[in-house]
Parts: sequence; C-alpha cells; structure tokens
Amino acid sequence: MMNGSEPKKAAPGGDTLQAMIATDKSALFTDSTRATYAQALIDLIDEGRPVVLVEADLMKSAGTAPVQQRYPERVIDVGVAEQNAVGIAAGLADMGLIPFVDTFCVLLSRRCADQVWMAVAFSNMNVKLYGLYSGFTTGTNGPTHQSLEDLAIFRSFPNMVIVEPADCKELREAVRAAASYVGPVYIRSVRGDLPGILQENEPDFEIGKAALLRPGGDVTLLASGIMVPLALQAAEELAAQGVEARVVNARSIKPLDEDMVLRCARETGAVVTVEDHGVIGGLGGAVAEYLSEVLPTPLKRIGVRDQFGDAGTFEWLIQKYGMDVPHIVAAAKHVISMKISSQGGPRNESSGTASSR
Repeated sequence: MMNGSEPKKAAPGGDTLQAMIATDKSALFTDSTRATYAQALIDLIDEGRPVVLVEADLMKSAGTAPVQQRYPERVIDVGVAEQNAVGIAAGLADMGLIPFVDTFCVLLSRRCADQVWMAVAFSNMNVKLYGLYSGFTTGTNGPTHQSLEDLAIFRSFPNMVIVEPADCKELREAVRAAASYVGPVYIRSVRGDLPGILQENEPDFEIGKAALLRPGGDVTLLASGIMVPLALQAAEELAAQGVEARVVNARSIKPLDEDMVLRCARETGAVVTVEDHGVIGGLGGAVAEYLSEVLPTPLKRIGVRDQFGDAGTFEWLIQKYGMDVPHIVAAAKHVISMKISSQGGPRNESSGTASSR
C-alpha cells in the first residue's frame, strides 16, 4: 500500500545494475554476493578459523549451500526461526566460536531486534550478522521486505559495528575483517550481482575507514553500498558541467570515519550523503550528527524521507523516492549554492570554488 492519496503507478522494467555496468565496461565487472559470501566463509574455515554458519532456512537464497556441502558440521539450520538463530549464535560465541548469522536485513533488524540487543550487543558477543536484501533491492516484494530502518536500529545499539560493502571484492574483505574483529558486527549487503568499482591498488577494507574513490574540491558525495556507483555516475555528470565532485565510499557506517568526513567538509565545504536507506538514522544521520557538532556544513541527505516504500524495480523506486543520479546531481548543486550563499557571495578561483557556480 502506498502512502497518501497518490495513485499507484505501474513499475516499469529496467536493470539499474546493468545500466551502471554499461557506463564503463572497462572498469566495472559483476560478481555474485551470494557466491562471494559463501566462498569467504569457506576460506576462513579452510584456514582453521572457528567459523560456524547459523542459517534460518535461507541456504538457497543466501547462496551458502557450498558451505553446507564442504563443511556440514559447521552449519546449523534452525528453520524459519530467525530469533532463535541469533540466540543460538550468541551461545556459540560464548563457547569461543565465530558464528555468522545470515538472513534478510528486515528480519535481522526488525524481527530480531530484541535478541540482537540482549544476546549480542548488550552481552558484547562475538556474533557476525550478515543481512542481505538491503533497502530497495527487494524490488517487487514490496515495503514489508524493504529494510529502510535497519541501520537506524543497529546504530543505536552500543557495541555494534556496521559495515556496508560496495562491491564483491569489498564484501570478501568485510567478511574477513568481521571474523577478525572481536565483537558484534553487522554486514549489510544486497542479494544478487554487484558492479565492481574498486581498483586493485586501493586500500583493503578496514573497519572504521572510508575510501576516497574520486578527488574533487567543489562538493563531497559520501555514498554507501549499492549507491556508490550512482554517486560515481553523478560525479561524471557534474564534471561535464564544470563541477568537481569528490566521491567517498563510506563503507564503515559505525564507527564512522570521522577524520575523512571532517577533512572532506573542510576541503569542499559542501556534502551530500547517498544511501539506500531512510535518511533518519542511517549514513546521512550519522554524518549530520557529527558535522553539526564539529563543523556545521551545507549538507543534503539522499535517501527515503520518512516514508514507507512501494513495490517496483530498484530503478523505478530510486526515481520515485528521489535517489537516482539526477537527484544526486541536483543535491550537489544545491549544497554548493548553500556554501556560496553562506560565504556572502561567489568565491574566487583561489578559494577552491569557481565564482560561476
């Protein structure tokens, strides 16, 4: 059901991920998150790590059947009982094992909120939560399956670490980083293929650290997860209009890379956050909270604005909710104009922002 009285529209077809890939085939590739996650777990077990997989009747959906086939003694399938899965994982962690629990983001965050709070976060257990089907990537399954609040829920839990890989290379590294980190970790991911955006010479994934993907001095686009390729595409369009946008992959939501955020705010003077999540409590909320205390900066948050979702393709949904490339470009121009206005008028070239903007 849609909010308000707006009539329901048919959701057009389209594959945004394929469109992203088509923009630069020489730099982008596709990989399956499900296969990547399963192989990352197998690699850790091969190395002798005490990893245990706790499933909730999603072995096929999560793509973890290869783990079951190779290491059946390391897999516990509790059936359709996600809350039990979290409780069992906490018990396994108390025994010195490293349990990974995977299910849909909405189930981990909304259905299991109390179990995660009590058994994992409050108890500071070494449990790893892998949420798939994030944000609008659930598509035509509709609002009940869309996780637009999971970051807000888990960010409010002390002891929780939250990361959101942007491609499968980063996902492999995030799983390994989570296994090495002692304490609760939530990995937010999509289910399906992702375009590769990271170059081999870029720094490996590290909890608490963002990654600079593109330099620029006029505005910063801070994006996470599946929205990172859209931010890069928006930066290309802005560059064609004479605006140099810096793009940062904010892959660690909590802890936030405050040093990177502060440096970008100081050097560009304008920030846009881009996320497949509600603007309340997610990446945009974290950045706004931090900058409001240390360096108030013109800021625009791209995300869902205090609404429930709708059913449709990912491409249609991000258009409907103002999260696609044209909206990112418009937001960047808006914060640049705010920056110029707050400075009392156009700045000269030596100050870093062209007076014509």
